[in-house]
Amino acid sequence: MSSLPPGAAEPVREVQETVGAELARARQAAGLSLDEAARQLKFAARQLDALEHGELGRLPGSAAVRGMVRSYARLLQLDPEPLVARVAAGGVIQGLAQRFRQPVPFSDGARRSNLAYVALSLTLLVVVVAVALEWRQERAGTPRLAFVSAAQQPAEAQRAAASEDPRVTVASAAPAPRVQAPRVQAPQVQAPQAQVTQARAAAPALSGAADEAAPAGTARLALQFEGESWVEIRSGSGKLLVASLNAAGTERLVSGLPPFDVVIGNAQQVRLIYNDKPVDLAPYVKVEVARFTLR
Repeated sequence: MSSLPPGAAEPVREVQETVGAELARARQAAGLSLDEAARQLKFAARQLDALEHGELGRLPGSAAVRGMVRSYARLLQLDPEPLVARVAAGGVIQGLAQRFRQPVPFSDGARRSNLAYVALSLTLLVVVVAVALEWRQERAGTPRLAFVSAAQQPAEAQRAAASEDPRVTVASAAPAPRVQAPRVQAPQVQAPQAQVTQARAAAPALSGAADEAAPAGTARLALQFEGESWVEIRSGSGKLLVASLNAAGTERLVSGLPPFDVVIGNAQQVRLIYNDKPVDLAPYVKVEVARFTLR
């Protein structure tokens, strides 16, 4: 005799066996073997055998149990809902939940694997932090571009720029003081009409002569400064053409024989026109400095 009170585990087992036995009797009455029923239901024969004998521990889970009971009842032309309800009322789902709530023991090998994983993770973290600190120190020690005013440039650089091309203008170290000359009222003389006509006719000839004096292949660079910027331009032979700090709002024109090696500081504030065509400096800018060659 069982010492359990009414409504405890024994009725649960009784309901399980009743549902399984009812399905087994219906299968036998339909003339189906266990293998035939399993083949039609697409279940394993061992799973149907466990269901008929109430050995639910051999089944995968509560959802599978309900699905098997419903499919099995429909195959045997039984009403599936009462059977599913009886299984749930008998505590089948609760028994399965208790089985899955049991703690899973961890072996010593699993513990050692976890410790090794933690140690490896800490080692990788230390390496990443060390690399980041070293990169930061190297970046802090990298020299940065310093702008030098024209007053601090050596006189040799300015003389070399002037000797390369007489048309290149180099900013002097210090601007010369302006002297206000006394104004003298010049007598107004009416030039004869013939002299005015001759002067106008001679103007185009002088302009053409100036263009012919320029060497063949001469190129022009026009720079407009919206902000203070350092500019250094060298010819293809390596001679320095321009090396000066230019104030905001100024312009500079350089002529010579290409190619030109150009370095422009604070390049975002500079517009460059090469042979009457604008040049986009954005692709050449690195840390506010543009370095490139014009050919």
